[in-house]
Amino acid sequence: MIQDENYPYQFDPSICSTCEGNCCIGESGYIWITKQEIQKLADFLDVPIEQLAKEYLFKVGYKYSIKEKLLSPNNYACVFFDLNKKCCSVYEARPVQCRTFPFWEHFKTNIEEVKKECPAIVMP
Repeated sequence: MIQDENYPYQFDPSICSTCEGNCCIGESGYIWITKQEIQKLADFLDVPIEQLAKEYLFKVGYKYSIKEKLLSPNNYACVFFDLNKKCCSVYEARPVQCRTFPFWEHFKTNIEEVKKECPAIVMP
């Protein structure tokens, strides 16, 4: 069980295997990635940063986000989410945004939303 004292819920990672990847699939949004994380991901994929940026990233102002693939109207998946295996294909090199889910500032006051999205949310 993972907990953060700043959040009113806990997270049970053992339940992730029962999910269809709700944290990686859904409405379109930004999947922020820093320059350091871009380097780590490029190393993990064994591709030059330029290729990684061209194929998998897009720029939003001065920041970068990972691209998504359209699954159906208003339903997207991160390009690195393996739809067949229902898991992240770059798990070891995923950005902090992914590593910190479900402990995002937004969910502090939107507990019902995170509970609907993530079956691994446990109320103490």
